[in-house]
Amino acid sequence: MSKYAFGVDIGGTTVKIGLFTEEGNLLDKWEITTRKDNGGAFILGDIAKSLEKKLAEKSINKDDVLGVGMGVPGPVKEDGTVVKCVNLGWGIFNAAEELSKLIGLKVSVGNDANVAALGEMWQGGGKGHENVVMVTLGTGVGGGIIINGKIVAGVHGAGGEIGHITIDTEEKETCNCGKSGCLEQYASATGVVRLANKALNDSNKPSKLRDVQYISAKAIFDEAKAGDELAMQVVEEFGKKLGLALSHIAEVVDPEVFVIGGGVSKAGQIIIDTVSKYFRMYSFHACRETGFELAKLGNDAGIYGGAKSVLE
Repeated sequence: MSKYAFGVDIGGTTVKIGLFTEEGNLLDKWEITTRKDNGGAFILGDIAKSLEKKLAEKSINKDDVLGVGMGVPGPVKEDGTVVKCVNLGWGIFNAAEELSKLIGLKVSVGNDANVAALGEMWQGGGKGHENVVMVTLGTGVGGGIIINGKIVAGVHGAGGEIGHITIDTEEKETCNCGKSGCLEQYASATGVVRLANKALNDSNKPSKLRDVQYISAKAIFDEAKAGDELAMQVVEEFGKKLGLALSHIAEVVDPEVFVIGGGVSKAGQIIIDTVSKYFRMYSFHACRETGFELAKLGNDAGIYGGAKSVLE
């Protein structure tokens, strides 16, 4: 008899949900709205109702469901306690216990980037490996560290917060976290645009980017691929900062592979080539051959990782 698991990925706008077999086959996926009113008080109840509805629709007995794994946008302790999710309006409470009471199933909760990393390890860019560091380059820079198949969450739920590694002590501008010189200020989508605007202001080099009204990370990488000198310079700076940060991470956890995902990663091979070049330049000789892969699951990484977290 087949067993099942649910993967849940709570975002600021929608909650993505997937129904999986224990072998990792995605049977169905859907979304519900994230109701953030009243301090996010309705979110878990809405998820429970949606899961109940799907079980009834598919005629699946709860005895055949191994659990619900959930990723949330904020730090999470090992016991499922959420340590403030500002985007959802949540304070500090045990989300795993709350949802488990509502749905009557085992529930596992983790930080969304960590859970996505688990998904990529299981069925994505890290498949076949048990020691994986996932790097998510989106509006910010997130990360997830998987060692021997397990998420490294850390004591404060801050394991994998690689976007806030300080890599430039001379930086004057402030990161969203309140510090200065964080990786996120150079390697996120907004960070790459910041580097481009600075390069355009600091030099008189001709560049197609000067004709773009609203510069995006995509435009910068597209122009770099087309040979635009200033865009290439920006991509090199991005690669240097990210390669340096990843070399530090490798010297601590020594993964088999770095999996690079998030919106910026859609630029493709240029990212792998540039980042791995600087990574090899800066890393300790024993870590130098660490692999680099692009993420493969896209926006589904979180639901895959959620399901995997209850299949242990």
